[in-house]
Amino acid sequence: MQQIGEESIMKVLLSGNEAIALGAWEAQVQFASAYPGTPSTEILESLSQYAGVRAEWASNEKVALDAAAGAAFGGARALAAMKHVGVNVAADSLMSLSYTGVQGGLVVVSADDPGAFSSQNEQDNRHYARFGKFPCLDPSDSEEARQFTRLAFDLSEQFHCPVILRSTTRLSHSKSPVEVEMPQEPRAFEPLPPFERKPDWYVIIPATARRRHPVVEQRLLDVAQWSETAPVNRIEWGDRSLGIITCGVAYQYVREVLAGYSILKIGLTYPLPKQLIRQFAGQVDAVAVVEELDPFIEEQVRAMGIAVVGAEPVPRVGELTLAKVRQAALQAAWPVEPAPELVEPVDEVALPTRPPALCPGCPHRAFFYNLRRWKKNAVFSGDIGCYSMGVLPPFEAMDMLISMGASVGMAHGLKKAGSAENVFAIIGDSTFFHAGLSPLANAVYNQSKIIVAVLDNRITAMTGGQQHPGTGITLMGEEGKRIEIAPVARALGVEHVWELDAWDVAGINQALKAAMAVEAGPAVILVKGACVFTPYFHRRPVVEVDLETCTACGSCFRVGCPAILKSDETHPKSGRHKASIDPLLCTGCTVCLQVCPVDAIYQTGGSE
Repeated sequence: MQQIGEESIMKVLLSGNEAIALGAWEAQVQFASAYPGTPSTEILESLSQYAGVRAEWASNEKVALDAAAGAAFGGARALAAMKHVGVNVAADSLMSLSYTGVQGGLVVVSADDPGAFSSQNEQDNRHYARFGKFPCLDPSDSEEARQFTRLAFDLSEQFHCPVILRSTTRLSHSKSPVEVEMPQEPRAFEPLPPFERKPDWYVIIPATARRRHPVVEQRLLDVAQWSETAPVNRIEWGDRSLGIITCGVAYQYVREVLAGYSILKIGLTYPLPKQLIRQFAGQVDAVAVVEELDPFIEEQVRAMGIAVVGAEPVPRVGELTLAKVRQAALQAAWPVEPAPELVEPVDEVALPTRPPALCPGCPHRAFFYNLRRWKKNAVFSGDIGCYSMGVLPPFEAMDMLISMGASVGMAHGLKKAGSAENVFAIIGDSTFFHAGLSPLANAVYNQSKIIVAVLDNRITAMTGGQQHPGTGITLMGEEGKRIEIAPVARALGVEHVWELDAWDVAGINQALKAAMAVEAGPAVILVKGACVFTPYFHRRPVVEVDLETCTACGSCFRVGCPAILKSDETHPKSGRHKASIDPLLCTGCTVCLQVCPVDAIYQTGGSE
């Protein structure tokens, strides 16, 4: 560690998300908002630990951006973080903010997910920058994530526009050295100065939009001019028989796999530094472009009249790796042999498959066990969350799933289009607050005969257990106001609402039957039970199987619990394996006990 003046400088290993949070704090960010979504979640969790920052979870990404925009209009530096599909939710406001401009710096972090490790698509959000006509920065490691975040706020204030900071899963979750400057005195949260009214900017009525559009176009030219000499874009000269244009994490693969060739590393991926690109292309024999997902830079380079060689072998789907880049280099019709420094590909490691499953004790298990019984009589419209795994065996109880909150709208549309089946919409508590309120209001208004099942596990579980309006705890750890879902549904006009204990197998099935019998308007079934990883979950005595009583009927296996295993003992007539229960995994939820037709499963009387 090095001491300079009143600050201590040290190098620490940080993930890209942690580095973005650090960079935002160093940039004097005052307000930050987000909806948790992998791979972006840790940005706000990390930022909330810094003094002088107000960070909060929002009910969805548009709400997060709107809140950050309000802070930026007031002169504060503000950040909104989200995963790539969250930008789709926020896009309505984002496009308008390009026209209005901002007073304080406004940075939108888009954490893209090449490979779709935890997402419903692989979209490349660099396109949003071109669509909205504002800058996009693309860091390649954690140190750049820190530096580019600071730069993003400077750019936003210099050009009075939102700036996208694009991360990817590899950058978000990988760690690399970062310089940390920690002041000796903690930073205090400062109130804003009096609001500076600029209705000719901030009130985006049609007349204002028409006046502001030429300003947006000129701003794009100004940013592009700034980019020509910006340190975020740099040339690394080497063998000039081949020049490679690259950006983001792909740069790390290029400099390792194709060491020795000339590289133009693009840090500001929109607008591109066209003069710099022409200068680079004019001093190498051939130009190649290596980037992840869409040919975003490549298409613009080709449009400039610059020939790009060997682009086809670079994969357009999935996450790039060293092996993929090396294979592309070997397959490309480049005028040179690959450099001798090329690394040998690492053999694929054969790992045992681990199919996803609801956790032992998951409060969704009894619901899906019962829902599967009605598969012949119903259609199941799903949503984003842990309950998405209801599509997998043994439940196989999900027929449609596209985006957060869409379950209710899809169910309504299917029913109104003339479906004769019972139609269920399955949504979680956090997703209900994210995007379920509006479609439920629509279903009530249009008297839609659908059943909306809200699986309330009292947390945002799939992204790691973040709080939301239904828990009443803020990101800063403060006591907020907990919003109960059942009264909200009734206030929206739902006349038939059931509240069930998540582990009451018979009660849930009775509620399903009653809801399907409702003649008019939507019905809501609220299944309440805390996620096993929350402090609200109460572990109960583990259960065991009496092998003498067990008939190997398989009923307990149909609840899909990882704690239920096949024992070595088989039934003498059927030859099927009897069940056994792993006491280390069992949480004592009793669902298997309730479904066993011969009472072969019993509680031990003690908890593990």
